[in-house]
Amino acid sequence: MSNDAKNRTNSRREFVKQSSLLTGGIIAAPLMSHANFFSGSEDTIKVVLVGCGGRGTGAAIQALLSKQNVKLVAMADAFRDNIDNCYKSIGEELADNAAVLAKIDVPEERKFTGFDGYLKAIPLADVVILCTPPGFRPIHFEEAIKQGKHVFMEKPVAVDPTGVQRVLKAAAVAKQKKLNVVVGLQRHYQNSYRELFKRKDQIGDITSAQAWWNNDGVWVRGRKAGQTEMEYQMRNWYYFNWLCGDHITEQHIHNLDVVNWFKGAYPVKAQGMGGRQVRKGKDHGEIFDHHFVEFTYADGTILNSQCRHIPGTMSRVDELLIGTKGKIHCGAGMVADSKGKTLYKFDSKTENNPYQTEHDELFAAIAKGQYKFEDAENGAHSTMTSILGRMATYSGQIIDMDKALNSGLDIMPKTFAWDAAPPVLPDADGFYPIAVPGKTKYI
Repeated sequence: MSNDAKNRTNSRREFVKQSSLLTGGIIAAPLMSHANFFSGSEDTIKVVLVGCGGRGTGAAIQALLSKQNVKLVAMADAFRDNIDNCYKSIGEELADNAAVLAKIDVPEERKFTGFDGYLKAIPLADVVILCTPPGFRPIHFEEAIKQGKHVFMEKPVAVDPTGVQRVLKAAAVAKQKKLNVVVGLQRHYQNSYRELFKRKDQIGDITSAQAWWNNDGVWVRGRKAGQTEMEYQMRNWYYFNWLCGDHITEQHIHNLDVVNWFKGAYPVKAQGMGGRQVRKGKDHGEIFDHHFVEFTYADGTILNSQCRHIPGTMSRVDELLIGTKGKIHCGAGMVADSKGKTLYKFDSKTENNPYQTEHDELFAAIAKGQYKFEDAENGAHSTMTSILGRMATYSGQIIDMDKALNSGLDIMPKTFAWDAAPPVLPDADGFYPIAVPGKTKYI
């Protein structure tokens, strides 16, 4: 396994330890014929992986480790080396499990590269796993649903309001076609969060909440000789909004989504502050290193959220929900009354690996011909919550959710090609334009 893949895998394992994770709406539906779900013989569920980085590698392994008759039949990525590293890492990870290794059937002719590789891979699938940088998610999700495929897609599901609208539109089609869609907001699939959710009424009406994603930050990939600007940004994707959405969207969405889930609603407006205090080099693109946002829900509930990528500072990934009768401490798996008395404490010995569970439950439903998962709509609205926060911190203004969602803001490139210009370009000194609160305008 490459160092990058190891780092990403270890990062997610550490996240499981630190936070405790998530489930989207699971809706019971009548059994459907296998013919509506499978194109392969003997009920083999054919899986295609689109996006072969660290997360894609992990998701493919988790799909293969589900108890169903799954076969990985194709892989697609903009870069061939990503496919090669992913293929190698999957084999190394599963080296001691011959039965699972036999589920990998990806010959050279089914390894597709370039911006259009997904178009060649998706037709071969029953289930498509989407793990590219988030900016591509709306495009790929639309195509998968258009072709009648079930989907597992990582969060966030877009990086701008236009992308969110595209996902919502495709989600409606997925419902019509009864296609299962799971989004990698894995706290919805974690035992501790599920148990806390069952008991949320013990704290009465939720009136305020706090959410944190504070840590040292992630990798940086420096510019290499001979790279076009498009390739450089694609390689160093975390630091460009059209690819990542800023870390408030790429990571902090998990915490924001938990509050939305327990609240049963989404914010109607936001205001906040943020900037680049430490992480401000040429390789840090255009994103901020800290955000603090005050989200307001329709009933007046306030969510105070903070996310920070600054080494040497307090690290915390967690959520706190405050109600009229008590509090839910999500990371601690605890419900307490208003005087601090413990009403419930989750037994950590019964914790699961939610990254595996989301695949186990998805593929079990598909194997049984069931339509149970329609996570895309919630994934889109929680993604929009994070984008709303970014728009608030970048501008320093109060941003209205409806106006933002319908603003038509589109930060994606008009052309996808290695020699095409990305939406943001460096100046003569190699630095990228940065949002300035008070000057940057959205609405």
